[in-house]
Amino acid sequence: MSFNYLSAAEAASLVKHGYTVGISGFTPAGSPKAVAPEIAKIAEAEHAKGNPFQINLFSGASTGDSCDGILSRAKAIRYRAPYTTNTDFRNAVNRGEIAYNDIHLSQMAQEIRFGFFGPMDIAIVEACELTSDGKIYLTAAGGISPTICERAEKIIVELNSAHSKNMMGLHDVYQPLDPPYRREIPIYKPSDRIGTPYVQVDPKKIVGVVEVNMPDEARGFTAPDPVTDQIGVNVANFLAADMKRGIIPASFLPLQSGVGNIANAVLGALGRDKTIPHFEMYTEVIQDSVIDLMREGRIKFGSTCSLSVTNECLDEIYSDMKFFGDKLILRPSETSNNPEIVRRLGIISMNTAIEADIYGNINSTHIGGIKMMNGLGGSGDFTRNAYISIFSCPSVAKGGKISSIVPMVSHHDHNEHSVNIVITEQGIADLRGKSPMERAKTIIENCAHPDYKQLLWDYLKISSKGQTSHCMKAALGMHATLTEKGDMKLTDWAEFTK
Repeated sequence: MSFNYLSAAEAASLVKHGYTVGISGFTPAGSPKAVAPEIAKIAEAEHAKGNPFQINLFSGASTGDSCDGILSRAKAIRYRAPYTTNTDFRNAVNRGEIAYNDIHLSQMAQEIRFGFFGPMDIAIVEACELTSDGKIYLTAAGGISPTICERAEKIIVELNSAHSKNMMGLHDVYQPLDPPYRREIPIYKPSDRIGTPYVQVDPKKIVGVVEVNMPDEARGFTAPDPVTDQIGVNVANFLAADMKRGIIPASFLPLQSGVGNIANAVLGALGRDKTIPHFEMYTEVIQDSVIDLMREGRIKFGSTCSLSVTNECLDEIYSDMKFFGDKLILRPSETSNNPEIVRRLGIISMNTAIEADIYGNINSTHIGGIKMMNGLGGSGDFTRNAYISIFSCPSVAKGGKISSIVPMVSHHDHNEHSVNIVITEQGIADLRGKSPMERAKTIIENCAHPDYKQLLWDYLKISSKGQTSHCMKAALGMHATLTEKGDMKLTDWAEFTK
């Protein structure tokens, strides 16, 4: 079958006000980049005429500025799920301009299939190759592409020559059956392949192909500093100690790592610690640090949803597929983050927190309890089902004016029942086998910054005693003091106990 080749503007004209649009990608990797800016232009033109124009937008995870950023600035998004990191999008959400739904990434595709969000009008998918019989070979991420292609009435393909056709073969596209007919997902080790290297669609659904040459909008990360380096060393020391006492098998276990500077520092420390054997990853995002450790032989295999690497690193992968071809698999997020597989493989999850409270509850999404920072991402998928779940963060922020260890988190993403280990640059709090009060004492003693340790001990003294002790008037007192005085250290518990 021959396809209709369109300009990005012509393809965008197929998107109408009120449409639900699904896009490929996971992080900026693999996200379409040409059509969304043209949709934004349509929205701006319609708004200038006094007409409404907004869409509902679904993705695997975050996108680049050419999607979330431009569409947010054009006020073209009514509803968005499940995750984003764009500053302009974040600001629009916090102003109440966009209805944002922060959904576990493993659940996004199936909730679309289950019909929770209604019909899908158009899927926009980035590909490195497209065949006449409807085989779409994805680029640097799996995301929710199989589901949006299945559910959408129409498909637009951005055929992006910036991605090498060497990518063909890295993907393992699999979509589970829906209840009540779902079977086990037959992945028993990170390297297992269970699907196809492409997304198969009815070619008649492809209403346009847009040829582009646009690299991914890769995000760079700052170099490790003494604080993140120490966090990395603490994580590595903890895992090495658990392996030495037989809790972690001598062959080690697959790792999941979040994205960002702390994740890079942790992986770097694990790579340097030679008491930890060569290991595998079953994760949602692979960064440059993972590729470096693969070249060093420290990481044997990486199963992921996204190659969220710099463009230089991605080009190196494409040009050396003889080395990487049998060391990488890209999966849809429904598989990469699947709780069944996480539990089966015994994955050790390593994610970052904005703040942790003294009982081990974690806030990973909101500043001050109200301002959305990024989103939950896949941290919940892994944390709740991990063999060992680890959260790490610096003990203080904003030059010491904010303690990351607080009496009660201002927003609750991961509860104490799912969190095994909390680590800061100050030390390690192993919460396994401890009661709430034992957890509180462990976290304050090992993880709190010296400037805040006594303040947290004093909070326990004024708390009403119970299975979990709290002073409800003062539980968010440190946050209230930050808002009023600009520094949590100025907290006076007496002000909250009058």
